[in-house]
Amino acid sequence: MTNVAELPERGVIEIGGVDRVSFLQGLVSNDVAEAAPGRAVWAAFLTPQGKWLADFFVHADGDRLLLDAERAQIGMLVPRVQRYRLRAKVTVVPADGLRVYAAWGGPPPENPIVAPDPRLPEAGWRLLSTTPIPTDATAGDYDAHRLSLGLPDGSRDMEPEKSILLEAGFDELHGVSWSKGCYMGQELTARTKYRALIKRRLVPVAIDGIAPAPFTPVFKDGIDVGTMRSSRGQTGLAVIRLDAIHAKLACGDATLTPVIPSWMHVS
Repeated sequence: MTNVAELPERGVIEIGGVDRVSFLQGLVSNDVAEAAPGRAVWAAFLTPQGKWLADFFVHADGDRLLLDAERAQIGMLVPRVQRYRLRAKVTVVPADGLRVYAAWGGPPPENPIVAPDPRLPEAGWRLLSTTPIPTDATAGDYDAHRLSLGLPDGSRDMEPEKSILLEAGFDELHGVSWSKGCYMGQELTARTKYRALIKRRLVPVAIDGIAPAPFTPVFKDGIDVGTMRSSRGQTGLAVIRLDAIHAKLACGDATLTPVIPSWMHVS
């Protein structure tokens, strides 16, 4: 049975104009040219120093690109992206009339704008619609689903101007193109991959006890080895040093056990 949930904490940005693809291509981590009807691209917008600011799903819809983004970040993203327009023939505006949905567990409902979640097949589908779509699940149900897969959820799991893409699985989850050419923040992203500079990862954890609040420190044998991120019930995500991801960990009054998913490559 297919589960369908509206995601009210997501919103949409519309990028129009003849230069929309080349413009966005120079700003984000993935190959925007790969976006097509029925095919979305997951990409991140970085600082010039290569630190995470936001991520979104890029849909192609006629003569516009639609960015399925964290609603709370749209007010930051629109003027920040507009800053790089220069002479490019593009428009960047919030698309307030579009709602964001997720579907998983089966085929999605018919809809003009629908694409598989490009991160993992098990993640399901992303849908954008101007009219309500019937739902049989909640945003909380979807949150539990994405946590079970170890998928990050924007600023709940990453820190603006601090987090590095490869720590959060953007390589394995198809959020980075290594062949498309230059984009803002590319140098640090490439350096962390080719020089193997990653020292910590955002990993799923099983929680024994009351789920700790986000950013609660995580300890191994009394030594600080990371911080808690988002959670629901007994499942969460935490940023953990690589030398501690195979141990039981203490966090607040709970014990955390890292559960490394099959898609994640760690030693």
